[in-house]
Amino acid sequence: MAVPREPMIRVIAMPADTNAFGDIFGGWLMAQMDLAAGNLAMRIAEGRCVTVAVDAMAFLSPVHVGDEVSFYADLLSMGRTSLKINVEAERRTRFQRSTIPVTKAVFTFVAIDEDRKPRPVRPDNTPD
Repeated sequence: MAVPREPMIRVIAMPADTNAFGDIFGGWLMAQMDLAAGNLAMRIAEGRCVTVAVDAMAFLSPVHVGDEVSFYADLLSMGRTSLKINVEAERRTRFQRSTIPVTKAVFTFVAIDEDRKPRPVRPDNTPD
């Protein structure tokens, strides 16, 4: 039996996250994805990181008010100061157990120091 993945973030989509037509904003999803990716980046870099790029974002399915949205983050690669992190989001309606893929993207972060200058990430810092 496969071990289930643990989400970096899990939230409920609320009416405040919608546009005038009642649809969840893509920007809200992207912000949650950035938080999830940033959470993993800071754990690996053991300090502050900033988002420098988002690549290949794809919206696969809409999110509705009341849906539980889980955001999963995985390290793809690590450079001297940068990290590429894949983020995938899945939604689950209030009354179902199964999930539906919502969106995915690759976020690039750079580890920074107190002066907001790039700093090296130790190569042995990999996620648990």
